[in-house]
Amino acid sequence: MITLPLRSRRPSTSDQDAARADEVRGALAAVLPADAFVTTPESVERYSHDEAEWAPYVPALAVVRPRTAEQVQAVVRVCLEHRVPVVPRGAGTGLSGGANAMAGSVVVSLEAMDAVLEVNPVERYAVVQPGVVNDDLRATVAAQGLWYPPDPASSPWATIGGNVATNAGGVCCVKYGVTRDYVLALQVVTGTGELVRVGRRTAKGVAGYDLTALMVGSEGTLGIVTEVTVRLRPARPPEQTVVGHFSSLVAAGEAVAAVTRSGVVPSALELLDRHCLRAVEDWQHLGLEADAAAILLARVDSPGAAGDAEAEAVRLAFELGGATWSARSEDPQQAEALFAARRLAYPALERLGPVLTEDVCVPLAAVPTMLARIEDVAARFDVHIANIAHAGDGNLHPLLMTPPGDEAARTRAQAAFEEIHATAIALGGTVTGEHGVGLLKRGGLVAESEPAVIAMHHAIRAALDPAGILNPGKVVAEPAAPDEDRPAE
Repeated sequence: MITLPLRSRRPSTSDQDAARADEVRGALAAVLPADAFVTTPESVERYSHDEAEWAPYVPALAVVRPRTAEQVQAVVRVCLEHRVPVVPRGAGTGLSGGANAMAGSVVVSLEAMDAVLEVNPVERYAVVQPGVVNDDLRATVAAQGLWYPPDPASSPWATIGGNVATNAGGVCCVKYGVTRDYVLALQVVTGTGELVRVGRRTAKGVAGYDLTALMVGSEGTLGIVTEVTVRLRPARPPEQTVVGHFSSLVAAGEAVAAVTRSGVVPSALELLDRHCLRAVEDWQHLGLEADAAAILLARVDSPGAAGDAEAEAVRLAFELGGATWSARSEDPQQAEALFAARRLAYPALERLGPVLTEDVCVPLAAVPTMLARIEDVAARFDVHIANIAHAGDGNLHPLLMTPPGDEAARTRAQAAFEEIHATAIALGGTVTGEHGVGLLKRGGLVAESEPAVIAMHHAIRAALDPAGILNPGKVVAEPAAPDEDRPAE
Protein backbone atom coordinates (compact mmCIF):
# COMPACT_ATOMS: atom_id res chain seq x y z
CA MET A 1 0.00 0.00 0.00
CA ILE A 2 1.18 3.53 -0.77
CA THR A 3 0.32 6.07 1.91
CA LEU A 4 -0.50 9.37 0.26
CA PRO A 5 0.62 12.67 1.78
CA LEU A 6 -1.82 15.17 3.18
CA ARG A 7 -3.53 17.42 0.68
CA SER A 8 -2.05 20.90 0.13
CA ARG A 9 1.50 20.79 1.39
CA ARG A 10 3.23 23.94 0.17
CA PRO A 11 6.96 23.42 -0.59
CA SER A 12 9.67 25.96 0.21
CA THR A 13 10.43 28.24 -2.73
CA SER A 14 13.94 29.34 -3.57
CA ASP A 15 14.76 32.70 -5.13
CA GLN A 16 15.56 30.86 -8.37
CA ASP A 17 12.19 29.15 -8.40
CA ALA A 18 10.43 32.46 -7.72
CA ALA A 19 12.26 34.13 -10.59
CA ARG A 20 11.31 31.29 -12.93
CA ALA A 21 7.69 31.48 -11.81
CA ASP A 22 7.64 35.23 -12.50
CA GLU A 23 9.14 34.58 -15.93
CA VAL A 24 6.43 32.05 -16.79
CA ARG A 25 3.64 34.30 -15.51
CA GLY A 26 5.04 37.15 -17.57
CA ALA A 27 5.10 35.00 -20.69
CA LEU A 28 1.50 33.95 -20.08
CA ALA A 29 0.46 37.57 -19.54
CA ALA A 30 1.85 38.37 -22.97
CA VAL A 31 -0.54 35.94 -24.69
CA LEU A 32 -3.68 36.17 -22.51
CA PRO A 33 -5.99 39.00 -21.46
CA ALA A 34 -5.77 40.08 -17.84
CA ASP A 35 -9.20 38.66 -16.99
CA ALA A 36 -8.04 35.17 -17.94
CA PHE A 37 -5.96 34.86 -14.76
CA VAL A 38 -7.10 33.56 -11.37
CA THR A 39 -5.04 35.54 -8.90
CA THR A 40 -6.19 35.31 -5.28
CA PRO A 41 -4.39 32.66 -3.21
CA GLU A 42 -7.71 31.18 -2.10
CA SER A 43 -8.91 30.76 -5.68
CA VAL A 44 -5.58 29.34 -6.85
CA GLU A 45 -5.82 26.81 -4.04
CA ARG A 46 -9.37 25.86 -5.04
CA TYR A 47 -8.43 25.39 -8.70
CA SER A 48 -5.41 23.26 -7.79
CA HIS A 49 -7.28 20.07 -6.92
CA ASP A 50 -10.40 18.06 -7.67
CA GLU A 51 -12.65 16.24 -5.17
CA ALA A 52 -10.46 13.17 -4.62
CA GLU A 53 -9.92 12.74 -0.89
CA TRP A 54 -6.24 12.55 0.11
CA ALA A 55 -4.89 12.84 -3.44
CA PRO A 56 -1.75 14.99 -3.19
CA TYR A 57 -1.43 18.43 -4.78
CA VAL A 58 0.37 21.71 -4.40
CA PRO A 59 -0.96 25.14 -5.38
CA ALA A 60 -0.33 25.87 -9.04
CA LEU A 61 2.26 28.35 -10.30
CA ALA A 62 -0.60 29.97 -12.22
CA VAL A 63 -4.27 29.32 -12.99
CA VAL A 64 -5.67 30.56 -16.30
CA ARG A 65 -9.18 30.52 -17.77
CA PRO A 66 -8.85 30.83 -21.57
CA ARG A 67 -11.90 31.59 -23.70
CA THR A 68 -10.75 30.32 -27.11
CA ALA A 69 -8.91 27.33 -28.52
CA GLU A 70 -6.20 29.69 -29.74
CA GLN A 71 -5.66 30.96 -26.20
CA VAL A 72 -5.31 27.37 -24.96
CA GLN A 73 -2.78 26.77 -27.73
CA ALA A 74 -0.84 29.89 -26.72
CA VAL A 75 -0.71 28.70 -23.10
CA VAL A 76 0.59 25.27 -24.11
CA ARG A 77 3.26 26.85 -26.31
CA VAL A 78 4.45 29.05 -23.43
CA CYS A 79 4.58 26.03 -21.14
CA LEU A 80 6.39 24.03 -23.81
CA GLU A 81 9.00 26.74 -24.20
CA HIS A 82 9.58 26.91 -20.45
CA ARG A 83 9.16 23.15 -19.83
CA VAL A 84 6.32 23.79 -17.39
CA PRO A 85 3.67 21.12 -16.64
CA VAL A 86 0.14 21.87 -17.87
CA VAL A 87 -2.83 20.53 -15.88
CA PRO A 88 -6.21 20.74 -17.70
CA ARG A 89 -9.30 21.13 -15.56
CA GLY A 90 -13.06 21.14 -16.06
CA ALA A 91 -15.43 21.71 -13.13
CA GLY A 92 -13.16 19.92 -10.66
CA THR A 93 -15.73 17.25 -9.80
CA GLY A 94 -13.28 14.40 -10.44
CA LEU A 95 -12.65 11.78 -7.77
CA SER A 96 -9.22 10.41 -8.69
CA GLY A 97 -6.87 13.41 -8.53
CA GLY A 98 -6.68 13.69 -12.30
CA ALA A 99 -6.92 17.50 -12.18
CA ASN A 100 -4.55 18.02 -9.26
CA ALA A 101 -1.73 20.53 -9.67
CA MET A 102 1.91 19.63 -9.16
CA ALA A 103 4.83 21.85 -8.19
CA GLY A 104 5.47 24.58 -10.75
CA SER A 105 2.47 23.70 -12.92
CA VAL A 106 -0.02 25.84 -14.81
CA VAL A 107 -3.66 24.86 -14.37
CA VAL A 108 -5.75 25.49 -17.49
CA SER A 109 -9.42 25.72 -16.52
CA LEU A 110 -11.74 25.24 -19.51
CA GLU A 111 -14.87 26.36 -17.65
CA ALA A 112 -15.09 29.72 -19.45
CA MET A 113 -15.36 27.95 -22.83
CA ASP A 114 -19.01 27.10 -22.26
CA ALA A 115 -20.86 27.66 -25.54
CA VAL A 116 -23.08 25.19 -27.38
CA LEU A 117 -21.88 26.04 -30.88
CA GLU A 118 -24.30 23.97 -32.97
CA VAL A 119 -27.15 21.50 -32.68
CA ASN A 120 -27.89 19.63 -35.90
CA PRO A 121 -31.26 17.83 -35.58
CA VAL A 122 -30.97 16.21 -39.02
CA GLU A 123 -27.55 14.62 -38.54
CA ARG A 124 -28.22 14.34 -34.78
CA TYR A 125 -25.06 15.85 -33.39
CA ALA A 126 -24.06 18.84 -31.28
CA VAL A 127 -20.83 20.81 -31.26
CA VAL A 128 -19.87 22.19 -27.86
CA GLN A 129 -16.97 23.81 -26.06
CA PRO A 130 -15.46 21.77 -23.22
CA GLY A 131 -16.85 23.97 -20.42
CA VAL A 132 -20.50 23.22 -21.25
CA VAL A 133 -22.16 21.58 -18.25
CA ASN A 134 -23.59 18.13 -18.97
CA ASP A 135 -27.14 18.94 -17.83
CA ASP A 136 -27.12 22.21 -19.79
CA LEU A 137 -26.32 20.33 -23.00
CA ARG A 138 -29.05 17.81 -22.27
CA ALA A 139 -31.58 20.61 -21.71
CA THR A 140 -30.51 22.42 -24.88
CA VAL A 141 -30.90 19.41 -27.15
CA ALA A 142 -34.11 18.28 -25.41
CA ALA A 143 -35.73 21.48 -26.70
CA GLN A 144 -35.24 20.03 -30.20
CA GLY A 145 -36.53 16.55 -29.35
CA LEU A 146 -33.05 15.09 -28.90
CA TRP A 147 -31.16 13.41 -26.08
CA TYR A 148 -27.53 13.14 -24.96
CA PRO A 149 -27.34 9.91 -22.90
CA PRO A 150 -24.13 10.05 -20.77
CA ASP A 151 -25.27 11.27 -17.34
CA PRO A 152 -22.76 10.94 -14.49
CA ALA A 153 -24.09 11.61 -11.01
CA SER A 154 -22.30 14.97 -11.17
CA SER A 155 -24.16 15.97 -14.37
CA PRO A 156 -25.61 19.17 -12.81
CA TRP A 157 -22.04 20.45 -12.38
CA ALA A 158 -19.63 18.34 -14.47
CA THR A 159 -18.52 19.62 -17.87
CA ILE A 160 -18.46 17.81 -21.18
CA GLY A 161 -14.70 18.31 -21.38
CA GLY A 162 -14.26 16.62 -18.03
CA ASN A 163 -16.62 13.83 -19.12
CA VAL A 164 -14.49 13.31 -22.22
CA ALA A 165 -11.28 13.32 -20.17
CA THR A 166 -12.49 10.49 -17.93
CA ASN A 167 -14.80 8.71 -20.40
CA ALA A 168 -17.62 9.28 -17.91
CA GLY A 169 -20.58 6.93 -17.67
CA GLY A 170 -23.61 7.39 -15.45
CA VAL A 171 -27.04 6.01 -14.71
CA CYS A 172 -28.03 5.41 -18.34
CA CYS A 173 -24.83 3.69 -19.48
CA VAL A 174 -26.11 0.21 -18.62
CA LYS A 175 -28.21 0.42 -21.80
CA TYR A 176 -26.81 3.35 -23.75
CA GLY A 177 -23.07 3.29 -23.22
CA VAL A 178 -20.46 5.76 -21.99
CA THR A 179 -19.05 9.05 -23.25
CA ARG A 180 -16.71 7.42 -25.80
CA ASP A 181 -19.75 5.95 -27.58
CA TYR A 182 -21.05 9.48 -28.25
CA VAL A 183 -17.93 11.45 -29.19
CA LEU A 184 -17.67 11.83 -32.95
CA ALA A 185 -14.90 14.40 -33.22
CA LEU A 186 -12.60 16.57 -31.14
CA GLN A 187 -10.52 19.68 -31.51
CA VAL A 188 -7.38 19.24 -29.42
CA VAL A 189 -4.23 21.14 -28.51
CA THR A 190 -1.40 18.62 -28.59
CA GLY A 191 1.70 18.40 -26.44
CA THR A 192 3.68 19.96 -29.29
CA GLY A 193 1.41 23.01 -29.31
CA GLU A 194 -0.54 22.14 -32.47
CA LEU A 195 -4.29 22.77 -32.75
CA VAL A 196 -5.75 19.77 -34.58
CA ARG A 197 -9.07 18.11 -35.34
CA VAL A 198 -9.62 14.37 -35.11
CA GLY A 199 -12.72 12.32 -35.89
CA ARG A 200 -15.67 13.00 -38.16
CA ARG A 201 -19.29 14.12 -38.25
CA THR A 202 -20.58 11.40 -40.56
CA ALA A 203 -22.57 8.39 -39.40
CA LYS A 204 -19.70 6.09 -40.44
CA GLY A 205 -15.98 6.52 -41.01
CA VAL A 206 -12.96 4.24 -40.59
CA ALA A 207 -10.14 6.25 -42.17
CA GLY A 208 -6.95 5.81 -40.16
CA TYR A 209 -6.48 5.12 -36.48
CA ASP A 210 -9.30 6.04 -34.12
CA LEU A 211 -7.51 8.97 -32.51
CA THR A 212 -10.79 10.33 -31.16
CA ALA A 213 -11.39 7.22 -29.07
CA LEU A 214 -7.77 7.34 -27.91
CA MET A 215 -8.19 10.89 -26.64
CA VAL A 216 -11.41 10.06 -24.76
CA GLY A 217 -10.46 8.84 -21.30
CA SER A 218 -6.84 10.02 -21.54
CA GLU A 219 -7.32 12.51 -18.67
CA GLY A 220 -5.51 15.38 -20.36
CA THR A 221 -2.28 13.42 -20.82
CA LEU A 222 -2.46 13.26 -24.63
CA GLY A 223 -3.99 16.64 -25.46
CA ILE A 224 -6.27 19.40 -24.19
CA VAL A 225 -9.77 19.21 -25.64
CA THR A 226 -11.08 22.56 -26.90
CA GLU A 227 -14.18 21.41 -28.82
CA VAL A 228 -16.34 18.29 -28.81
CA THR A 229 -18.79 16.95 -31.41
CA VAL A 230 -21.21 14.54 -29.75
CA ARG A 231 -23.71 12.11 -31.18
CA LEU A 232 -27.34 12.61 -30.14
CA ARG A 233 -30.33 10.27 -29.98
CA PRO A 234 -34.04 10.95 -30.35
CA ALA A 235 -35.88 11.76 -27.14
CA ARG A 236 -37.08 8.68 -25.25
CA PRO A 237 -40.56 7.66 -24.13
CA PRO A 238 -41.29 8.17 -20.42
CA GLU A 239 -39.54 5.65 -18.19
CA GLN A 240 -41.17 3.23 -15.77
CA THR A 241 -39.55 2.71 -12.36
CA VAL A 242 -39.27 -0.52 -10.38
CA VAL A 243 -38.10 -0.55 -6.76
CA GLY A 244 -36.90 -3.48 -4.66
CA HIS A 245 -35.93 -3.68 -0.97
CA PHE A 246 -33.38 -6.28 0.18
CA SER A 247 -32.22 -7.57 3.53
CA SER A 248 -28.56 -7.63 2.49
CA LEU A 249 -26.18 -6.26 -0.14
CA VAL A 250 -25.54 -9.77 -1.38
CA ALA A 251 -29.25 -10.37 -1.98
CA ALA A 252 -29.40 -7.15 -4.00
CA GLY A 253 -26.43 -8.43 -6.01
CA GLU A 254 -28.24 -11.69 -6.69
CA ALA A 255 -31.21 -9.70 -7.97
CA VAL A 256 -28.92 -7.82 -10.38
CA ALA A 257 -27.79 -11.19 -11.75
CA ALA A 258 -31.44 -12.26 -12.04
CA VAL A 259 -32.28 -9.14 -14.06
CA THR A 260 -29.41 -9.97 -16.41
CA ARG A 261 -30.65 -13.56 -16.83
CA SER A 262 -34.16 -12.26 -17.61
CA GLY A 263 -32.89 -10.77 -20.86
CA VAL A 264 -34.22 -7.30 -20.05
CA VAL A 265 -31.75 -4.44 -20.53
CA PRO A 266 -32.97 -1.73 -18.16
CA SER A 267 -32.31 1.92 -18.88
CA ALA A 268 -31.05 2.20 -15.30
CA LEU A 269 -30.29 -0.24 -12.50
CA GLU A 270 -28.90 1.46 -9.40
CA LEU A 271 -28.10 0.31 -5.87
CA LEU A 272 -28.10 2.31 -2.64
CA ASP A 273 -27.58 0.99 0.85
CA ARG A 274 -29.30 2.26 3.99
CA HIS A 275 -26.32 4.43 4.97
CA CYS A 276 -26.69 6.44 1.75
CA LEU A 277 -30.46 6.78 2.04
CA ARG A 278 -30.20 7.94 5.65
CA ALA A 279 -27.52 10.51 4.83
CA VAL A 280 -29.53 11.96 1.94
CA GLU A 281 -32.76 12.08 3.93
CA ASP A 282 -31.08 13.75 6.91
CA TRP A 283 -29.68 16.38 4.54
CA GLN A 284 -32.43 17.00 1.97
CA HIS A 285 -35.61 15.69 3.66
CA LEU A 286 -36.99 14.11 0.49
CA GLY A 287 -39.47 11.94 2.38
CA LEU A 288 -37.53 8.72 1.77
CA GLU A 289 -38.36 5.64 3.76
CA ALA A 290 -36.64 2.31 3.33
CA ASP A 291 -36.45 -0.27 6.09
CA ALA A 292 -33.94 -2.34 4.16
CA ALA A 293 -30.20 -3.00 4.01
CA ALA A 294 -30.20 -2.03 0.34
CA ILE A 295 -32.57 -0.97 -2.40
CA LEU A 296 -32.41 -1.43 -6.16
CA LEU A 297 -33.84 1.20 -8.49
CA ALA A 298 -34.56 0.10 -12.03
CA ARG A 299 -36.01 1.89 -15.01
CA VAL A 300 -37.18 0.68 -18.40
CA ASP A 301 -37.92 2.92 -21.35
CA SER A 302 -39.48 0.73 -24.02
CA PRO A 303 -42.84 2.19 -25.13
CA GLY A 304 -46.31 0.77 -24.50
CA ALA A 305 -46.93 -2.88 -23.77
CA ALA A 306 -43.26 -3.77 -24.26
CA GLY A 307 -42.32 -1.42 -21.44
CA ASP A 308 -45.01 -2.88 -19.19
CA ALA A 309 -43.67 -6.39 -19.82
CA GLU A 310 -40.07 -5.33 -19.16
CA ALA A 311 -41.02 -3.58 -15.90
CA GLU A 312 -42.85 -6.68 -14.67
CA ALA A 313 -39.92 -8.91 -15.68
CA VAL A 314 -37.56 -6.73 -13.63
CA ARG A 315 -39.89 -6.84 -10.65
CA LEU A 316 -40.05 -10.64 -10.83
CA ALA A 317 -36.24 -10.76 -11.07
CA PHE A 318 -36.07 -8.73 -7.89
CA GLU A 319 -38.31 -11.29 -6.19
CA LEU A 320 -36.16 -14.15 -7.49
CA GLY A 321 -33.12 -12.37 -6.06
CA GLY A 322 -34.72 -12.32 -2.62
CA ALA A 323 -36.45 -8.95 -2.41
CA THR A 324 -38.37 -8.44 0.81
CA TRP A 325 -40.61 -6.02 -1.12
CA SER A 326 -40.82 -4.99 -4.77
CA ALA A 327 -43.18 -2.88 -6.83
CA ARG A 328 -43.60 -0.90 -9.98
CA SER A 329 -43.75 2.70 -8.85
CA GLU A 330 -47.10 4.38 -9.36
CA ASP A 331 -45.86 7.66 -7.89
CA PRO A 332 -43.61 9.62 -10.29
CA GLN A 333 -42.64 12.04 -7.51
CA GLN A 334 -41.44 9.26 -5.24
CA ALA A 335 -39.54 7.64 -8.12
CA GLU A 336 -37.80 10.93 -8.89
CA ALA A 337 -36.95 11.38 -5.21
CA LEU A 338 -35.29 7.96 -5.12
CA PHE A 339 -33.16 8.71 -8.18
CA ALA A 340 -32.36 12.13 -6.76
CA ALA A 341 -31.12 10.33 -3.65
CA ARG A 342 -28.83 8.23 -5.82
CA ARG A 343 -27.26 11.37 -7.30
CA LEU A 344 -27.00 13.12 -3.94
CA ALA A 345 -25.50 10.19 -2.04
CA TYR A 346 -21.86 11.22 -2.38
CA PRO A 347 -22.23 14.86 -1.31
CA ALA A 348 -24.58 13.80 1.49
CA LEU A 349 -21.99 11.41 2.90
CA GLU A 350 -19.16 13.89 2.35
CA ARG A 351 -20.89 16.24 4.80
CA LEU A 352 -20.25 13.67 7.54
CA GLY A 353 -16.48 13.47 7.10
CA PRO A 354 -13.75 12.53 4.59
CA VAL A 355 -14.94 10.02 1.98
CA LEU A 356 -12.52 7.97 -0.12
CA THR A 357 -14.50 6.89 -3.17
CA GLU A 358 -13.93 3.58 -4.93
CA ASP A 359 -14.89 2.92 -8.56
CA VAL A 360 -14.29 -0.76 -9.28
CA CYS A 361 -16.15 -2.61 -12.01
CA VAL A 362 -16.60 -6.38 -12.13
CA PRO A 363 -18.42 -8.84 -14.42
CA LEU A 364 -22.14 -8.93 -13.68
CA ALA A 365 -21.95 -12.52 -12.46
CA ALA A 366 -19.38 -11.40 -9.88
CA VAL A 367 -21.47 -8.55 -8.43
CA PRO A 368 -22.85 -10.58 -5.45
CA THR A 369 -19.38 -11.89 -4.62
CA MET A 370 -17.81 -8.44 -4.88
CA LEU A 371 -20.44 -6.92 -2.60
CA ALA A 372 -19.82 -9.68 -0.04
CA ARG A 373 -16.06 -9.08 -0.24
CA ILE A 374 -16.58 -5.34 0.33
CA GLU A 375 -18.50 -6.12 3.51
CA ASP A 376 -15.68 -8.42 4.57
CA VAL A 377 -13.08 -5.71 3.89
CA ALA A 378 -15.08 -3.23 5.97
CA ALA A 379 -15.10 -5.65 8.91
CA ARG A 380 -11.44 -6.70 8.65
CA PHE A 381 -10.10 -3.15 8.35
CA ASP A 382 -12.64 -1.64 10.77
CA VAL A 383 -13.75 0.91 8.17
CA HIS A 384 -17.27 2.24 7.69
CA ILE A 385 -18.20 1.63 4.03
CA ALA A 386 -21.40 2.90 2.43
CA ASN A 387 -22.35 1.56 -0.99
CA ILE A 388 -23.84 3.00 -4.15
CA ALA A 389 -23.51 1.37 -7.54
CA HIS A 390 -24.39 1.39 -11.19
CA ALA A 391 -25.32 -2.19 -10.43
CA GLY A 392 -26.59 -3.00 -13.91
CA ASP A 393 -23.12 -2.81 -15.40
CA GLY A 394 -21.13 -4.03 -12.40
CA ASN A 395 -19.70 -0.60 -11.56
CA LEU A 396 -19.56 -0.38 -7.77
CA HIS A 397 -18.80 2.71 -5.68
CA PRO A 398 -17.92 1.70 -2.12
CA LEU A 399 -17.54 4.93 -0.11
CA LEU A 400 -14.95 4.59 2.64
CA MET A 401 -15.82 7.02 5.43
CA THR A 402 -13.55 8.22 8.23
CA PRO A 403 -14.05 10.58 11.17
CA PRO A 404 -12.46 14.00 10.61
CA GLY A 405 -8.89 14.13 11.91
CA ASP A 406 -8.66 10.41 12.69
CA GLU A 407 -5.30 9.43 11.17
CA ALA A 408 -5.55 5.79 12.25
CA ALA A 409 -8.91 5.48 10.49
CA ARG A 410 -7.43 7.15 7.43
CA THR A 411 -4.59 4.62 7.29
CA ARG A 412 -7.05 1.74 7.60
CA ALA A 413 -9.25 3.23 4.87
CA GLN A 414 -6.32 3.50 2.49
CA ALA A 415 -5.41 -0.14 3.15
CA ALA A 416 -9.04 -1.16 2.53
CA PHE A 417 -9.02 0.91 -0.68
CA GLU A 418 -6.08 -1.12 -2.02
CA GLU A 419 -7.67 -4.40 -0.89
CA ILE A 420 -10.85 -3.61 -2.82
CA HIS A 421 -8.74 -2.96 -5.92
CA ALA A 422 -7.00 -6.30 -5.58
CA THR A 423 -10.30 -8.12 -5.05
CA ALA A 424 -11.89 -6.56 -8.14
CA ILE A 425 -8.90 -7.52 -10.29
CA ALA A 426 -8.97 -11.09 -8.92
CA LEU A 427 -12.64 -11.36 -9.96
CA GLY A 428 -11.81 -10.33 -13.53
CA GLY A 429 -12.66 -6.67 -13.04
CA THR A 430 -10.95 -3.29 -13.22
CA VAL A 431 -9.98 -0.61 -10.71
CA THR A 432 -11.99 2.13 -12.42
CA GLY A 433 -15.22 1.98 -14.36
CA GLU A 434 -15.73 5.70 -14.94
CA HIS A 435 -13.83 7.98 -12.54
CA GLY A 436 -10.47 7.54 -14.24
CA VAL A 437 -7.03 6.60 -12.97
CA GLY A 438 -5.68 10.04 -12.06
CA LEU A 439 -3.30 9.75 -9.12
CA LEU A 440 -5.18 7.36 -6.87
CA LYS A 441 -5.46 4.39 -9.24
CA ARG A 442 -2.01 4.32 -10.90
CA GLY A 443 -0.93 1.30 -8.89
CA GLY A 444 -4.19 -0.43 -9.75
CA LEU A 445 -3.64 0.16 -13.46
CA VAL A 446 -0.23 -1.47 -13.22
CA ALA A 447 -1.68 -4.38 -11.22
CA GLU A 448 -4.36 -5.14 -13.81
CA SER A 449 -2.14 -4.66 -16.90
CA GLU A 450 0.71 -6.63 -18.41
CA PRO A 451 4.12 -4.87 -18.39
CA ALA A 452 4.03 -4.70 -22.18
CA VAL A 453 0.70 -2.85 -22.00
CA ILE A 454 2.11 -0.28 -19.57
CA ALA A 455 5.01 0.16 -21.98
CA MET A 456 2.47 0.87 -24.73
CA HIS A 457 0.94 3.59 -22.53
CA HIS A 458 4.38 5.16 -22.09
CA ALA A 459 5.11 4.94 -25.82
CA ILE A 460 1.85 6.66 -26.77
CA ARG A 461 2.44 9.45 -24.27
CA ALA A 462 6.00 9.96 -25.48
CA ALA A 463 4.84 10.14 -29.10
CA LEU A 464 2.05 12.67 -28.52
CA ASP A 465 3.71 14.67 -25.73
CA PRO A 466 7.46 14.33 -26.26
CA ALA A 467 8.34 17.09 -23.78
CA GLY A 468 6.19 15.47 -21.08
CA ILE A 469 4.28 18.64 -20.13
CA LEU A 470 0.69 17.39 -20.35
CA ASN A 471 -0.63 16.41 -16.91
CA PRO A 472 2.53 14.48 -16.00
CA GLY A 473 2.31 11.85 -13.30
CA LYS A 474 -1.33 11.05 -14.02
CA VAL A 475 -2.71 7.71 -15.28
CA VAL A 476 0.69 6.01 -15.63
CA ALA A 477 3.76 7.04 -13.67
CA GLU A 478 6.78 8.17 -15.63
CA PRO A 479 9.26 5.47 -16.73
CA ALA A 480 11.97 4.57 -14.25
CA ALA A 481 14.63 6.68 -16.00
CA PRO A 482 12.87 9.76 -17.36
CA ASP A 483 14.53 12.22 -19.68
CA GLU A 484 16.24 15.01 -17.72
CA ASP A 485 14.32 17.60 -19.74
CA ARG A 486 10.98 16.29 -18.52
CA PRO A 487 9.35 18.22 -15.64
CA ALA A 488 10.12 16.93 -12.19
CA GLU A 489 7.27 15.19 -10.35
